[in-house]
Amino acid sequence: MSPESTGQNEHYLTVYRRGFRTWRGNRPFWAGLFTILGGLPIAYFPYANMHLGNMTIAMSTTAGAGSLIIGVLLITLGLTMWFHHIVRVFAGIAAILLALISIPVANIGGFIVGFLFSLLGGALSVSWAPAEATAAPAPEGAEAQRTADDAAEVPEPRRESQDTAEAPRRPLLFKAAVEADGGRHRAG
Repeated sequence: MSPESTGQNEHYLTVYRRGFRTWRGNRPFWAGLFTILGGLPIAYFPYANMHLGNMTIAMSTTAGAGSLIIGVLLITLGLTMWFHHIVRVFAGIAAILLALISIPVANIGGFIVGFLFSLLGGALSVSWAPAEATAAPAPEGAEAQRTADDAAEVPEPRRESQDTAEAPRRPLLFKAAVEADGGRHRAG
């Protein structure tokens, strides 16, 4: 084995970039990012003052607290999409509803910018689905024979009904443990 094949000479930034790419691919990353970016202007604009020369324009409204709550909830939902992606559908629907509520409450939804980003993030979260596992490349030589022998030792799972269509078989990448009675446990 050479150092090139084991990855010992890789730069640490390359390792972090690949790790981040893997992390990003396993969750609705862009949905969370757009939802967070939508929550920021919704929470910020009601408390901001714009200075034009000697004149100060206050954009604050009577619903400043409502805008802050909507913005913080959108940021929280974006982080939830990243770190707890099991509830991505709930978080997406909640982000869409909060974006719609922000139109009358939070300065036209953060001057339309926050509304559009939150709406896009919620829609991406609802429509995101985890990727299917890809098959590993076929090993060569003696390892290929050993992998084929391991796959042949694993028995077929029991079929409940012969009426259903058979799904395409995927190669087994590891030796699976088979439980008695098709995985059903008996009490007593």
